[in-house]
Amino acid sequence: MSDFKQPAFEYATYPDLNGKRVVITGGGSGIGAELVTAFVGQGARVWFLDIAEGAGRALAESLAASVANPVHAPTFLHCDLTDLDALKRTFDGIVQEAGAVDILLNNAANDDRHAIGDVTPAYWESRMNVNLRHQFFCSQAVIPGMKAQGHGVIQNFGSISWHLPHTELALYMMAKAGVEGMTRALAREMGPHGIRSVAVIPGAVRTPRQEALWHTPHEEARILNGQCLQERVEMQDVAALSLFLASNNARRCSGREYFVDAGWYGA
Repeated sequence: MSDFKQPAFEYATYPDLNGKRVVITGGGSGIGAELVTAFVGQGARVWFLDIAEGAGRALAESLAASVANPVHAPTFLHCDLTDLDALKRTFDGIVQEAGAVDILLNNAANDDRHAIGDVTPAYWESRMNVNLRHQFFCSQAVIPGMKAQGHGVIQNFGSISWHLPHTELALYMMAKAGVEGMTRALAREMGPHGIRSVAVIPGAVRTPRQEALWHTPHEEARILNGQCLQERVEMQDVAALSLFLASNNARRCSGREYFVDAGWYGA
């Protein structure tokens, strides 16, 4: 561990995010919950989707109590993103209620471990649906409104995993590689309509799930030894990058991948 003294963390403020209509998938816990918190803190109008009913409603209630303007209280919507009919109904409802979505954060994913020899066709389909397919169809759902208003931001959340020599993550890595390809395709096709598409690539982020399932002293040392910066990436670091990329300060950022991984080259 480095002896570098980290300055106290504080989110930057982006006035143009105030009042923006933001949809966040997988917002009930982990990085997603921090994204919800960060955008609510900017005064954005946030709708967040998750299948975790209890966690989602608890987060929405907690944040609603913290905002001065009730209009800026986030809205939790239960949605199974692998059900494309339910996904469409959910996005149609948001648009009918509030108008075009300004910013979409395709964050939802699941990095369950698996051995290549154990993968069945059904499991392959389920992993692609959870980690890639919904990002495309969520994007498809918001694009008409973004095109009509002449602007919009789509952030697709990838992963450092396929850039490193990981094992037992073959399908997750395949899906996350696809996220980067999809991001570039969306950026090229939607750019003439004023829509930006970027990929956020987190490294080894310290989340409650990761800490509970896979944290060991050996794993901690492996991660830190593979990073240029000898400090773990926190959920706030990912949300800070997302805020910047969603704001007008990043108005010329599109079609690229933006890493927040402490310079992780692997170990």
